[in-house]
Amino acid sequence: MKVAVLQFPGTNCEYDTKYAFEKLGAEVCIVWHNEKTLPQDIDLVVFPGGFSYGDYLRSGALAKNANIIEAVKSYVNAGGKVLGICNGFQILTEIGLLPGALKRNDNLHFISKHHHLKVMSNDNDFLKKLEVGDVLNIPVAHHDGNFYIDQEGLEELQKNNQVLLRYCDKNGSIQKLNGSVEQIAGICNKQKTVFGLMPHPERAMETLLGCDDGVKMLQGFFD
Repeated sequence: MKVAVLQFPGTNCEYDTKYAFEKLGAEVCIVWHNEKTLPQDIDLVVFPGGFSYGDYLRSGALAKNANIIEAVKSYVNAGGKVLGICNGFQILTEIGLLPGALKRNDNLHFISKHHHLKVMSNDNDFLKKLEVGDVLNIPVAHHDGNFYIDQEGLEELQKNNQVLLRYCDKNGSIQKLNGSVEQIAGICNKQKTVFGLMPHPERAMETLLGCDDGVKMLQGFFD
């Protein structure tokens, strides 16, 4: 499996992401934002976490104008798979590959801790190694992780089974974290080829570091 991890000024999780996929056996390359093409024969593009362009204006607002974005859109239009983690999720909403938007956390504070997630859907390549109802313990680290979508958009997500993950407690009861609509932590597009989530599965790959629940999440992309 070949993975391209994108890198913007201010990205800070590209090497964590590279390590995570290499640990699972992938061949990984890091692609600078000024490139106009993606590597040949890649199986997945990842927008990693961080603070692209310092999160000036709003998170992801400047990254959407990077040269590499048009190549990513063409890749998606051809059926390619994309994963956006944290800032990557924010960028995917900014460029229109995922619906909704990420706002400032409702408590106006940066949230950094492990938090539980409930798997809401597994009929997709991202979460197919997990069962619906599984509870994961995954780190979160964001200031603008409050997912917003209007009622019509929410109904569309639910109708098409696009809500992938919701914040919950250790027992699986849905729990508020940052003010997200319906406590949504991750979604996908209608075609189930573009995935976005605020938590960081690439930081949950080693039990030594607290948890390896991220392994099964990322393994879904491997055939």
